[in-house]
Amino acid sequence: MKLNSYKHYWTRKLFLAFLSTVLLLLNTGVVAQENFRILLSNDDGIESPLLHALQRELAALPDVEVIVSAPNVNQSGSSQSSTASLNVERYSLNGSFFGHAVHGRPADAVRFGIVELGKDEKFDLVVSGINLGANVGDVSHGSGTVGAAMEAVYQGVPGIAVSQDTEGVDTRASAKFAAGIVQQFRERGMPSDTVLSINIPRGELKGVLVRPMGDSYLKTLAYHAGEKTGELTYYERERIIAQSNDSDSDTYAYQNGYISVTPLTFDWTDYQMLETLESWDLDLVD
Repeated sequence: MKLNSYKHYWTRKLFLAFLSTVLLLLNTGVVAQENFRILLSNDDGIESPLLHALQRELAALPDVEVIVSAPNVNQSGSSQSSTASLNVERYSLNGSFFGHAVHGRPADAVRFGIVELGKDEKFDLVVSGINLGANVGDVSHGSGTVGAAMEAVYQGVPGIAVSQDTEGVDTRASAKFAAGIVQQFRERGMPSDTVLSINIPRGELKGVLVRPMGDSYLKTLAYHAGEKTGELTYYERERIIAQSNDSDSDTYAYQNGYISVTPLTFDWTDYQMLETLESWDLDLVD
């Protein structure tokens, strides 16, 4: 047999063997598919049961890989603030590795996840939550949960922030709803500069409403002076919940029993004020 004939023979044989293997794997249903990679974080800390519940539901999705990078302790209200150097430790849950506990802010945990844990295989999505406490309306600006998702956008990865009321909520149902949103994302896509903010109220749910961000439901009424030590005085904040009157806002939807879904972006520009500012005397001063 000539050399070229040998090459053709073995090429054909190897191809048939490869094809047989693929068909076998297809029949047994174990063909490996490219994983959809999710970075999961929060602002309540890596020990939060709400984070654990969300991780379970996301990990149960088909062909999904969930990597956890979350603050080592509660960092609520830290928005998108950041620290410099980080200590990171491996965190185990029920005797098994669960994720990376970052000694820093939520944004640090997400940045570390995307830059370090995703350096060899990029993440498709960042999910932040489930937060204990709503992040609707203007409260979102101070939220570490939303800040973590915003850090994802800053790093070029779409983000989803999930929050629920402090009581009267079925956390597993919240996690399943969030997992459903992730499936929608996989099927439909979303711009890399967008965060979806999801807020789930207590009690019987009336439905889901897509609404713009609006109103401030948490109000600081006063500060009450307490213990004094030398020049140091401890103040206790008195805070109330204000009811929204703007029926078009996410806050109103949330307070009236609906899951609110709000797309957020980095651009805080007041475009009407841009035109007004153009009429100001903004020349350089000698």
